[in-house]
Amino acid sequence: MVLEKPIVIDCRDHLHGRLASIVAKELLAGQKVVLVRCEEMVISGSLVRNQTKYAQFRAKHMNTNPERGPFHFRSPARIVWRTIRGMVHQKTARGQAAIGRLS
Repeated sequence: MVLEKPIVIDCRDHLHGRLASIVAKELLAGQKVVLVRCEEMVISGSLVRNQTKYAQFRAKHMNTNPERGPFHFRSPARIVWRTIRGMVHQKTARGQAAIGRLS
């Protein structure tokens, strides 16, 4: 059910992927969503494994000109945004509108 007021979600102590999938579904349904305290979101698994995994991901870039991308964000809010973008088909007009409803 789409409400006029945006949903404000406190990300503290929520699992990263589980919350992202719920938010993606709400965005596709037409609901505006605001995420706060993304830096306190939990990623399952050991801390060392997740740190090394994301460090390897951030090291990937274009060999000849790294400024062309791909771009890997450090900010927790942008990491969550990228996860949600992967769950929404952003190449369609419906997906782009859904991503626009996220803040």
